[in-house]
Amino acid sequence: MNIVVCIKQVPASAEVRMDPETGVLLRDSAEGRLNPYDAVAIEAALRLREEGDTLTALAMGPAAAEKVLRFAWAMGADRAALLCDRAFAGADVLSTARALSQAILALGGAELVVCGRQTTDGDTAQVGPALAAFLGRPCACWVQSFAREDGGITVEQALTGGVGKAHYPLPCVLAVDKTACVPRAPSLKRKLAAGKAALETLTLSSLPDCDPAHYGLLGSATSVKRIFPPERPQRGQSIGGTLAEQAAYLAAAVRETAKEGQPWL
Repeated sequence: MNIVVCIKQVPASAEVRMDPETGVLLRDSAEGRLNPYDAVAIEAALRLREEGDTLTALAMGPAAAEKVLRFAWAMGADRAALLCDRAFAGADVLSTARALSQAILALGGAELVVCGRQTTDGDTAQVGPALAAFLGRPCACWVQSFAREDGGITVEQALTGGVGKAHYPLPCVLAVDKTACVPRAPSLKRKLAAGKAALETLTLSSLPDCDPAHYGLLGSATSVKRIFPPERPQRGQSIGGTLAEQAAYLAAAVRETAKEGQPWL
């Protein structure tokens, strides 16, 4: 069985710059690291792998993102592929999920796709479900525990006000939460080997659907309209005098604000 774990390199700090024209995050402006949720996804994929299965780590991003793929390889992945092309730059959730689904097909398909619940730079938690929709398979989100049973995956999922248990037949997509498992530490031997591991690179032309209008900014359904710093709130005003004088002042201020048609907050 083929298993694909989708991972992402995210900024290691909040000190990142945005393109003022497109609203796109300039990923080269800050050091990158593996998305914390994706370390759990890698571990989950490793635990779900059985003898004879092939585990592939897949990431989309600039060339520097090979760093997180080598970490996945060091943890135990059998194969690693980077989806890297300027045509994918500026992708929103829809465009990202479409590109990842096409990359999975280009890699030979997968009976099981695992990803983290969300990323720390986008926080949408939508790529997993959107990826499943493009692949035409069920998706288990907010997965807190998992087990491979009866030809599928049995999971416990966080629901509003509780936890639900369900069985998903293969093929399917899992979006795992941080609490699903504890990622293992790569062995020194795997770390050393990961630095020399041959990574595959996929470009736009590698995909079954290589229409540039379907990816990146061109294929995105959403875009950033405007970027601006938040307005600084006005500083509070101290009111002196007796309680009666303070109350009278506040009453007069409320009446004056009401005359101007402004809400009193």
